[in-house]
Amino acid sequence: MKNIKLIEVPSEIGAGTRGASLGIEAIKIAALDFMSNFFIHFPSEKIQTENKLLFEPIESPYAKRIKGINAIYERVSKAVSDTMKNNFFPVVLSGDHSTAGATIAGIKMARPKSKLGVIWIDAHADLHTPYTTPSGNMHGMPMAVTINKNNEDCAVHELDEETKKQWNLLKNIGKIAPKVLPEDVVFISLRDYEKEEWHMIQKYDMKVITTKEVRSKGAENIVRAVTRYLADCTDIYISFDVDSLDSSISKGTGTPVSNGLREREAEDLISKFMQNRKVCCFEITEVNPTLDKENLMAEIAFNILQRSVNILMMN
Repeated sequence: MKNIKLIEVPSEIGAGTRGASLGIEAIKIAALDFMSNFFIHFPSEKIQTENKLLFEPIESPYAKRIKGINAIYERVSKAVSDTMKNNFFPVVLSGDHSTAGATIAGIKMARPKSKLGVIWIDAHADLHTPYTTPSGNMHGMPMAVTINKNNEDCAVHELDEETKKQWNLLKNIGKIAPKVLPEDVVFISLRDYEKEEWHMIQKYDMKVITTKEVRSKGAENIVRAVTRYLADCTDIYISFDVDSLDSSISKGTGTPVSNGLREREAEDLISKFMQNRKVCCFEITEVNPTLDKENLMAEIAFNILQRSVNILMMN
C-alpha cells in the first residue's frame, strides 16, 4: 500500500484568467457535498504562493510574473522531492498548470537517476517559451521548461536580459536539465496548439494521442500502448489538466476547448494508468470555480482524484 501525501499549490500567477487559485478549495467543497472525508485521511502540505503579484505591474511581458514562478518552483520542487524521499506518493492539486514544471523538477531531485516519462492529459501542449508565446502566460510553458528548450527556430520575441536569466533559472532548477526527454512525453487529448508548439512536437518526435483515438480504441488499449511506449522509463508522472475534458463539461476552467474527453473516458484512462507501478506522482490542475455553474468541474475532478487514490491504495 502506498502512503499518500497531498501537496496543495493554490497559485494562479501563470494563468491568464483569474480564479484558478480557488480550485483546490472548490474540490474540497465537492468532497463535502459528496459526504466524503477524503481530505482528512491524508497528510497535506500547502505551498505558499506569490498571488500578491497579480496586483502589481508586469515586468516581463513575454514571461509574466516569472520571478514569482521561480520562487514557487523552489518551494514546490522541494516539497515534492522531500515527500518522495520520505517514501510518500505525492498527489499534487494545483491552481494553474505552470507549476507542473516544478512538480517534475521535484521528482527528478528525489530520483536524479530516473528516466522519467510524462503523461500530459491536456487540450494544450504547454510547449511555448518566452521566445514564442502569444500571451506571455507561463501556464503555456511548463513542458518547454521540462524538456529544456527555447524553440529559437520559431522565435518571435527579443527578450531582455532579466527575462532570459529568469527563464534559464527556471529550466535549470534542481541543477538538472532537461528533466525529461521529449520522446518520453505523451500528450493525450491535445487539440489546441500554435504552429510553434507543433514545430517542437514534430522536431522532437513527441507522441500525441487524440480524443478520437481514445474514443475509437478505448481506454484499455490506449493505456497498453502508452505503457509500451514508455517501457524504458523507470518512473512516470501523470498531469491531468481539466481542460482536457470537452468544453460542454469543462466550463469551470480558464481555457475550455471542444472535442475533448468525456468525464468517464478521463476517469477510465487515469484509473487504468494508476495501476502501473511506475507511476510516482499524479497532479490535477486548472479547476476554476469562478467560471463554473454548481461547482461541476470540481466535482468531476474530485471523482477522478478519489478513484485514482483508491487504486493507489490497493496497488
